[in-house]
Amino acid sequence: MLDLEVVPERSIGTDNWEFILGMHFSQAVAIIQSQVGIIKGVQVLYSDTTPLNVDIIINLPQDGIRLIFDPVQQRLKAIEVFNMKLVKLKYYGLPFNSPEVVPSIEEIEHSFGATHPGVYDAAKQLFALHFRGLSFYFPVDSKLQPGYAHGLGSLHFPSGASPIVSKMALYCGGSVAESRPPPLPLSCYNQQLYLESATVLRNSSGTRGLRLQLYTEGSPRALEPRKQCLTREVIFGDSCQDVASNLGAPSRVFFKSEDKMKIHSPSAHRRVQSKRSDFFFNYFTLGIDILFDARTQRAKKIILHTNYPGHYNFNMYHRCEFNLQLAPDKVTEDTPLDSPVSVSAYCKWDTISARLAPAERPVVLHRAGSTNTANVFGSTFCYGYQDIIFEVMPNNYIASVTLYHPAPYSESAYAIGSNASSVSNSTRNLLQDGGGPGSKPVNNIRISA
Repeated sequence: MLDLEVVPERSIGTDNWEFILGMHFSQAVAIIQSQVGIIKGVQVLYSDTTPLNVDIIINLPQDGIRLIFDPVQQRLKAIEVFNMKLVKLKYYGLPFNSPEVVPSIEEIEHSFGATHPGVYDAAKQLFALHFRGLSFYFPVDSKLQPGYAHGLGSLHFPSGASPIVSKMALYCGGSVAESRPPPLPLSCYNQQLYLESATVLRNSSGTRGLRLQLYTEGSPRALEPRKQCLTREVIFGDSCQDVASNLGAPSRVFFKSEDKMKIHSPSAHRRVQSKRSDFFFNYFTLGIDILFDARTQRAKKIILHTNYPGHYNFNMYHRCEFNLQLAPDKVTEDTPLDSPVSVSAYCKWDTISARLAPAERPVVLHRAGSTNTANVFGSTFCYGYQDIIFEVMPNNYIASVTLYHPAPYSESAYAIGSNASSVSNSTRNLLQDGGGPGSKPVNNIRISA
């Protein structure tokens, strides 16, 4: 049984770990993975069809806890204890819920002090006792409503009739219904860079690179840590030293060990083993991968990840908040031709393709690990457009956007073709280069829709 400290409007946890309001989904998963054998029976609940409208929930049924994440920001906005009998809870070191301490109304008032009169929900037959950032819910028999629930002036009950807490909610703000995830707490920064926004830089010849708005911890010499904002650029042709100087050391360096798309190469020497291997800089907290050419060691490809639940790489990356402006190819009734096509992590593919002229026939991308060939999420579809590849999920949302430089940083004769054939060849180029560590699953918790 977990023994947890409750801090209203902030966190719930132990001396060694805690779930903090505002923390990213991946950070909560990392805590759960570190407590294997202590936290058991983990479920992730989400919506396949409307992933931006339904909360992402980590359910811990054997511990009676539910972690509720905002579906857009993917940060923790509320913590719910739905079974008080499965967990021990304390406040300032004093238990208010355990096998020995019954969480009655009197016990809650004794532990947390006075508050406003409770609110009665006649439909659910529940008392709700609210503190700032913390609510307790008591089931109450309907026969008590006339004398004790209607027009509540106090929460006094007859002897022996005092209800017991059935559910507790911890959140940020004055109401759980209006709660929103706070900004990422400084205690969750862990000396990492995080992405505020990314702007794709383009000119008449194609994509040049990215301009990144970043934030991190301030100088350690300050008395108190504070948020520091930075602006950095990654341009095609930058050396790996340039990128590391701008963005810091990557979360991981991934070397391409094999090329399964050589079958599409027109070269007669396709079976010749390469003596070099292209490599990725993986920036998980930025949601970005950067591919470097093995010979020149200069950036030739950038992959932007949207981190939607239901994708093979879900929970590996933070969502990349990118903005990509493209000139339209088609005119629609509600948008003029001179209005640019604005692509973000929240766009649906049918909306984008209605104004562009991408590949009509996509390449099917099926990811599978080297040790575990099962992919419960199914395949995605890759559409080439100019120097961009859109990876689209079955629910019509974009899983990733790949930006590449047509030359001279690639030695592959089949990597980029002419504009007429780049639709299919560019998509093959994505599969040829892969997506960094996406070939290896890192999330070992059970996912269910």
